[in-house]
Amino acid sequence: METIHLNQRNLAEWQKKASPNVMALGCFDGLHQGHCAVINAAYQKAKEQQVRLSVMSFFPHPKTVISKGKVHVHYLMPLSEKQAMLQEMGVDTFYIVEFSEEFAGLSPEKFVSEYLNGLQIIHAVAGFDFSYGSRGAGNLDRLKQDSGGRIDVTKVAKVELRGEKISSTCIRERLLGGRVAELPEFLGRFYETQCEWNGAAFTVQTHYTLPCPGCYQVVLKNNSGTVHREVTVMADGTTIKPTDEIPLFFKGKLSIVWQQEITQSRKLRIS
Repeated sequence: METIHLNQRNLAEWQKKASPNVMALGCFDGLHQGHCAVINAAYQKAKEQQVRLSVMSFFPHPKTVISKGKVHVHYLMPLSEKQAMLQEMGVDTFYIVEFSEEFAGLSPEKFVSEYLNGLQIIHAVAGFDFSYGSRGAGNLDRLKQDSGGRIDVTKVAKVELRGEKISSTCIRERLLGGRVAELPEFLGRFYETQCEWNGAAFTVQTHYTLPCPGCYQVVLKNNSGTVHREVTVMADGTTIKPTDEIPLFFKGKLSIVWQQEITQSRKLRIS
């Protein structure tokens, strides 16, 4: 998979190199079940059309830029993990658009002309509520018209769980509430954070959101194996401490797979 960091300065260069493709559009933070529905639909369209599959995402998060930094977004995964997952899903090209104030100010027509028509998109796939252009004035119902009829559109219906829309927001809320055991239904997997273990402390890679302070059952894993452990997220919200010994072979890079919060009543029973 080719990853392209796209901005207003290099856009013309990548337009020249583009070939016809089907594109999935969205922020895709966390790559949850709703996101996967969009990308899988785009995969099928690309297969039917016999063209490349591309994904366009935006960084930093639009809410941060539009609010001029007043809104702090708790990211669910760094770009490196998103890249790895998209590659596994069969994506050929991953466009990461620099979301700047200048980009946010583009009219819907200009966004479609430069970033979709210009990159030879023949079919766009997105969630039902995807919007584009200044103040989100563009939507999927007008995208074909904005493209001059050059782009066909697939609108993916809302993906729900027990009546609740699966979204990055609802996943963040559960994380920040410590409800990690509920996340597999929304993500399609347990929530996982990449870390460095120096024998005394965990250093979590940037652009992950940790669960709220408390005790958790987790799985630690690296290339040498896995172990079940309990860890505590400290009151500062960034420090993680193990409650028992961690084998030496975990020193270095590892993953923490968050499985379940240990409530106060359970901790009393265990002790």
